[in-house]
Amino acid sequence: MKKLQFFLPAILLVMSATSAFSQKYKTAADTVKLNKEYVKLSNEIAELTSKLTVAQNNLPGYHTKAAAATSEAQSTAGQSSEQASKATSGDLGEAKRAKKKANKAYNSAKDSRSADSDVKKQNKKIAKLSEQLQKKQEKLRELESMRQAIRSLPQ
Repeated sequence: MKKLQFFLPAILLVMSATSAFSQKYKTAADTVKLNKEYVKLSNEIAELTSKLTVAQNNLPGYHTKAAAATSEAQSTAGQSSEQASKATSGDLGEAKRAKKKANKAYNSAKDSRSADSDVKKQNKKIAKLSEQLQKKQEKLRELESMRQAIRSLPQ
């Protein structure tokens, strides 16, 4: 217990000092490198923001396609079921038509599944871009704090 009372403050001191020493740009001579990285990061943020906006604008279209594909699949499944019930008491022609309707229903179901998959992929893409954007913005804030620290140094 006494060891814990001794090491806990020491560990906290080391952890707080580490963040102060981890600043990449410390002197006024580093401002050129800092500004270069700042501009590069700002451009990356702008690019990610535009990609995210495009992805978010495309999402309603994916939802619309998925809804249309789902309703089409339900419709063709119903038609296939009706045709199959006719085919049970019909001739060979009715059976062939039932098979065609069943194939069409199967293809519609695959299309619906594919459209749902596209919606999920788009949502994952939006989440990934948002996460990347958040990380870049945090890095930009760190660079800004470094810039402020350099400005506050005595001349």
